Amino acid sequence: MAAARITHPAALWGIFGFVLILCQAVFRLAPLAWQPIAAGGLEPLHWGLYGCSVVFNGYSEGYKAFQLQVAPRVVARASHLANHPKPLHVILAPFFCMALFHASRKRLIIAWLVYAGIVAIVIAVRQLSQPWRGIVDAGVVVGLSWGIIAIVAAFVHVARGGALTSSAELPEQP
Repeated sequence: MAAARITHPAALWGIFGFVLILCQAVFRLAPLAWQPIAAGGLEPLHWGLYGCSVVFNGYSEGYKAFQLQVAPRVVARASHLANHPKPLHVILAPFFCMALFHASRKRLIIAWLVYAGIVAIVIAVRQLSQPWRGIVDAGVVVGLSWGIIAIVAAFVHVARGGALTSSAELPEQP
């Protein structure tokens, strides 16, 4: 694949549509994460858990999940989309890049289970009162922010001529 193909409009829509979804979550959660700090009165236990949440999610969600797995796969799927644009795939490009359809059976199962798990966790966290919700949300904001940076960095790497570092995990061809 020519590196310049990653700048095809379908690829850009896929990558940056997904980034916009992540940005929306960050902008919605950041005030909730900041709220317990702004309100004051956090006990040392709360501060420790706040820090642990940020470090844990930065590492597990940001680095291990987004940087090492999601970002390279999103860029690989966007590259495939640029080279094989189909109308439905282009229209739904962010969801195509998220591997929610037209992916290997294993990737589809993993993607849908992960997103269902995220929805369940979001519902549960919404039930928490402050400062607990802010503690959890702070870690999520860091993880998602790391993810946004990782996706953009992976895109820039490939746009500048770097090699794709992941499979697009497409379905088996008969």
